[in-house]
Amino acid sequence: MAADTAAGAAKTAPAAPRSRKSVTGTRRTVAALFLLPALVLLGALVVYPIGYSVIRSFYDQSGDSFAGFDNYRALFTDDGIRTALKNNIIWVVFAPTVATALGLIFAVLTERVRWGTAFKLVVFMPMAISMLAAGIIFRLVYDQDPDKGVANAVWVGVHDTFAQSSAFPKAHPGRESPLEPAGGGAFVTKGTVSAGDTVTLPLVGVAPDAMPQDAEPAAAPKPQDDRITGSTWQDFTRGKGVGALNQVDSSELGYAGMRIEAVKDGTVVETATAAADGTFSFSSKADGAQLRLPASNFKEPYNGLDWLGPSLVTPAVIGSYIWMWAGFAMVLIAAGLAGMPRELLEAARVDGANEWQVFRRVTVPLLAPVLAVVTVTLMINVLKVFDLVFIIAPGSSQDDANVLALELYRKGFSEDQPGVASAIAVFLLLLVIPVMWFNVRRLRREVRR
Repeated sequence: MAADTAAGAAKTAPAAPRSRKSVTGTRRTVAALFLLPALVLLGALVVYPIGYSVIRSFYDQSGDSFAGFDNYRALFTDDGIRTALKNNIIWVVFAPTVATALGLIFAVLTERVRWGTAFKLVVFMPMAISMLAAGIIFRLVYDQDPDKGVANAVWVGVHDTFAQSSAFPKAHPGRESPLEPAGGGAFVTKGTVSAGDTVTLPLVGVAPDAMPQDAEPAAAPKPQDDRITGSTWQDFTRGKGVGALNQVDSSELGYAGMRIEAVKDGTVVETATAAADGTFSFSSKADGAQLRLPASNFKEPYNGLDWLGPSLVTPAVIGSYIWMWAGFAMVLIAAGLAGMPRELLEAARVDGANEWQVFRRVTVPLLAPVLAVVTVTLMINVLKVFDLVFIIAPGSSQDDANVLALELYRKGFSEDQPGVASAIAVFLLLLVIPVMWFNVRRLRREVRR
């Protein structure tokens, strides 16, 4: 009986605990050994630098004295850091939004064209270029000289289509000229003119090879009884002792297209335009008037926008960032678009919705999770932007384009303020953490679905 009881107890006794295995059958000890190198690298390259930066942010420049929150107070009192913070806000608001919007447009439009794959490849290609190379490219694109910078070449071309620049920006009266300054860049004759007079308006200052292509050899004015005739020309001939001062010579060119005004008591009574040989004429209305060459004849040619100047440098750099990252947004959105249930789109069309309504009421809501992930990812990216600003913005306007990552570099390496630089780094980390948390949470939610 006792033997049976002992045997029963042995059967009901719990089995001795054995070491647990993971779902894949790997022991925890083995898994920990495999993870150890990654954990060591993670600790050395991520955890330790973060911890050291937090500690260093509470010490002064030398690192010997505890400074408390003085370095963090500088984040909101230093002018350079405040400018960088303002620019970072502009970056976070506009760059991810515009890049995501362009990516959405590209993804939707290229879905219906035969060459959509080739277009996507071209748009995505800037992602293969390093930030350094992209910065150098756009430094050239934004060059002030229209002959070098693509942006100003296009801008000047559009401007000159509607408002042509003067061909004589450096022209001015020479020695013993009948013209005198009239203020504002204009020139006027010293005396009045009468019907039957001939007037000569010689100018200098324009290189012969810079004269208009339609300019012809200058011609002397021919008198007419009931009209005032004249000529305006480049009173300069290459070669010593060649040509006579204030007289038309056969080797000199007329100012083709020069505008001349007849002015009486401050009022323009008549205007004329010089012919290819520089000749012009007025009717008897100009009798007793002074002849004026308006300042519009001599204005400097339009040279485009100062893209890298203080007022436009930040939008210009943001433009280069969008050029690089719109392709990234397009690819992710196109992947989401490919997995979208087509029957919903067709049902909307059957119910009478037009393409815009289908896009706004069906496509965008279904893509909302993808759009959120793309936008948040780009927000994290722009908070750390450094390369493009450092390379594209010239030294004269780099302060105006400053961002937190660039200011961190300046404080840490150029101005030797490691405490403030560490505070900026910690502040950037605090800004990135909520955005990262939001992104991770959304990704987990998508996995559960």
